[in-house]
Amino acid sequence: MTREVVITGLGATTPLGGDVASTWDGILNGASGIRRMEAEWLDTYELPAKIGASLAVDPSEVLPRVQLRRMDRCEAIAVIAAREAWVDAGFEMPTDESEPVDPDRLGVALGTGIGGPLTLLQQDDLLEAGGLRKVSPLTVPMLMPNGPAAMVSLELRARAGVHSPASACASGAEGLAKAADMIRYGQADVVVAGGAESCIHPITIAGFAQARTLSTRNDEPERASRPFDADRDGFVMGEGAGVVILESAEHAKARGARIYGRLAGSGITSDAYHITGSHPDGLGQVAAMRKALEAAELQPSDIGHVNAHATSTVVGDVGEANSVRKAIGDGAVVTAPKGSLGHLVGGAGAVESIVTILSLHHGVIPATQNLENLDPKVELDVVADKPRHVEQTAAINNAFGFGGHNVALAFTKA
Repeated sequence: MTREVVITGLGATTPLGGDVASTWDGILNGASGIRRMEAEWLDTYELPAKIGASLAVDPSEVLPRVQLRRMDRCEAIAVIAAREAWVDAGFEMPTDESEPVDPDRLGVALGTGIGGPLTLLQQDDLLEAGGLRKVSPLTVPMLMPNGPAAMVSLELRARAGVHSPASACASGAEGLAKAADMIRYGQADVVVAGGAESCIHPITIAGFAQARTLSTRNDEPERASRPFDADRDGFVMGEGAGVVILESAEHAKARGARIYGRLAGSGITSDAYHITGSHPDGLGQVAAMRKALEAAELQPSDIGHVNAHATSTVVGDVGEANSVRKAIGDGAVVTAPKGSLGHLVGGAGAVESIVTILSLHHGVIPATQNLENLDPKVELDVVADKPRHVEQTAAINNAFGFGGHNVALAFTKA
């Protein structure tokens, strides 16, 4: 017998704000987290994309310097988001005298697309410049892709299992899917789930630029990320973390927790088609959405809106639009938060899941920013100009990643 999975806590740090409230407020009010970067290396390497979506609140403003020196930036923001979500769920931080959740029934499933290469590159520079003695003994724990999940598990004393999906831009969403499975099948009562990414660096900007996937609208940063717009020219690299506290319904109700909604089902597929491009017929994307619907026991007509992956790339947005039409229907209502947030890579699926959860919870679908001229190939009802206030019972969040990773999450109201 499987168990119902409910959502009791939310936490985030993003280009729009250092917590969930400021991020949600920014999305609803059409704010942009995208700015022109001031790094010297932009000119040093003659990089064509000079804009990015860096964090609105730097980790140094939240965590003490001693703690920050022991973590990669990606690990730090995962801890920050997890702390907010934990407290939002009504839990006190664990101490030697008190553990609010049985550690053996508490898990973590927190993904990242890239992990800690900032540490790797920094420590390599130190090694080359000063030799072995300059390299930190914490180098490996700071650069390993499971580092964010591991740091959160240490912070909250989780012993039911720590999982670290590395599925490129689908990593955060896959973290939620894995967490839900842990609860459904009795492996845990509470799971701290989500994703984190912080890798705005010359090598990532250069790599994406060479692949011609980045926007170069450098003179208008706030207008650069344009999901579904006919004039889109690529995505904007961002950083951020999102964490959701998932619980079994029994556990949440027993402690009188506030419930935002349910993670009712998930669908995970792989294209096995191309390392960066999705299948031209959207086979994997369509299958992921259909699997999520089936797992949640929903019909396409039940879906109030789809929170699209829509990164603002020329090919990807049209491909997803066609997939949504096939899986949900021609009348599907869609929104795309990356117009405000930029692309948070491994953190995107988690942060945008939070947006989807709050959309259901508050009965409002945020507008897609910078959508001025809908691409005629996008035959969907894309929410633009202003938020749409409408009561819904269910929604889907899509997250797709390089390597052919496809994740769709079906959420329902409490």
